Amino acid sequence: MPNQPTRKEFLNLSAISGFSFLLGSQNLFGEKASAAPTNASTDHPNVAVVKRYYDAYGRGDLATVSQIFAPNIVWRIPGHHSLAGVHRGQDQVFAFFQQLAKAKFKADVLFLGGNDSYVVDVHRGYSNMERDNIDILWALLFRIQNNRIVEATNFPSDQHAADAFYSRVYPLKPLPDRLA
Repeated sequence: MPNQPTRKEFLNLSAISGFSFLLGSQNLFGEKASAAPTNASTDHPNVAVVKRYYDAYGRGDLATVSQIFAPNIVWRIPGHHSLAGVHRGQDQVFAFFQQLAKAKFKADVLFLGGNDSYVVDVHRGYSNMERDNIDILWALLFRIQNNRIVEATNFPSDQHAADAFYSRVYPLKPLPDRLA
């Protein structure tokens, strides 16, 4: 029996094949489409931008994160929970990050690859709270312009688990309080 790939190798291959259409066909955001991936690489300069962001974020260096984010950054969180939605601008994105910190949310990056416009990140996202934990794979699609992150879209591997986790950790106020 041939050697089986490690989990990380399998995830890297899955991420490359699963998101290669995003790297090669850039018409999702109104840009010119191309038939083949263009300069997709794990060593692309845009990957360095995202690595720099993760490094600064991990150190709590919001001044550097602010330099990496475009002022009008858009961060999309899918789902049906209180943190879901489109967060526009650095203030809203930082407010979202503050909420993630309250849930002791952590991420272990498994794969980064990019081209002239996009970086794909696949990571294990989990919390280490006493209860109400989550531990699933996530993918982020970063759009990069002029060495800055202008857009990020999250893709959870299990949207139902993500919705349940965020709904438990960040419950909505009772209906009368929400309507007041």
